[in-house]
Amino acid sequence: MAKILIVDDEIGIRELLSEILRDEGHDVVLAENAAAARAARNAARPDLVLLDIWMPDTDGITLLKEWSANGQLTMPVVMMSGHGTIDTAVEATRIGAIDYLEKPIALQKLLAAVKRGLQRPLAPGAPAPLTLAAFTRSVPLRELRRRLEQIAMNSRVLLLRVGTGSLAELAARSFQAEGAPWLDLSTIAPPLELAQLQGCQGGVLFVPELSRLSRTQQKNVAFTLERLERFDLRLVVATDHAMDALIRDGWDEALVTRLFEVSLAPPSIADVRDDLPELAAQVLLHLVEGGEVERRRFSTAALNALRTQPWPGGYAELRAAVKSLALGTLEEEIGLADVRRLLVPAVEGMTGVSLDQPLREAREAFERLYFEHHLRLEGSNMTRLAEKSGLERTHLYRKLKQLGLQGGRRSEDV
Repeated sequence: MAKILIVDDEIGIRELLSEILRDEGHDVVLAENAAAARAARNAARPDLVLLDIWMPDTDGITLLKEWSANGQLTMPVVMMSGHGTIDTAVEATRIGAIDYLEKPIALQKLLAAVKRGLQRPLAPGAPAPLTLAAFTRSVPLRELRRRLEQIAMNSRVLLLRVGTGSLAELAARSFQAEGAPWLDLSTIAPPLELAQLQGCQGGVLFVPELSRLSRTQQKNVAFTLERLERFDLRLVVATDHAMDALIRDGWDEALVTRLFEVSLAPPSIADVRDDLPELAAQVLLHLVEGGEVERRRFSTAALNALRTQPWPGGYAELRAAVKSLALGTLEEEIGLADVRRLLVPAVEGMTGVSLDQPLREAREAFERLYFEHHLRLEGSNMTRLAEKSGLERTHLYRKLKQLGLQGGRRSEDV
């Protein structure tokens, strides 16, 4: 029979529902809160979930949104509540729940809902793309998501001011309505056709870096801008260039001015380094749910090693590394040794310091390389750099000045 996950913080309800469903021949797994439900869902996909809305740690609607965002809403979910509203039921259904039961739950209604859920065919295809909604514990990413939602309510165009370690694609995916079409304009070389915009109706058009577009692709951006309203489209573009730099490179000034009307500087991977373990774990989970890799998990040591990497290529580089680790490991757990094999820090390989020069010059060259590496790694945070290098702060500032390196300003580094 089916494997059914029951999520409810009331032990009496869990036991009663469990007894009924086991009598019906089902295999039942119990979870008293959202944390236990996540663990049960990650261990193996249940055939159906009975999910309480009101729970102390994370409410059922939030957990449902989380599963939907990270590609795990691949099983039917029936919501339960003792004091729900019509609005709550509608929201749960919009997110992906298939039914809604009011407590106390009548036996026949329970069995009928379970039967309908188990008979319901699952939607084929890959899970929805990963968005910021999957990252519930990172304060910077939650704030970024709220800002994007606020901007999306008032503007169809958004420019992301990015640099090294960009999270632009993850941010742009979150500017998109659930299930809406997605088109990367940088992948289209010839002139854009009206039918292509029509096929993306209600979706998001994305440009990962404006400065890399050809003249024809720049015209495609202008063509798109004039038709956003007509096809209910949103345009998200990213760049690390200033307005005047793009204009000097030949961009039309009026077009650039319009693109820069509404802009946002999302955090980089360096800004959310402490949240990188969650980022990597969610990326892996999404790859597993999409069938791109076998079921894998990270060890704590492996996640900590990933956190110390600079990730100049941003989200795309991180995703590629996680996928390579999952495909390359021989065990179910991705360990520290796997990370070290794939991601050898540059300073541990050939340093490029000539051994033929005098010791003093060689030492200075190595010190410059060492501090450049750790300034990048710590995002120029002088407190963390002092801890990492073992130098007192005044000595550290003096050393960086001697090497011609720029650290964080004292007044800003707290």
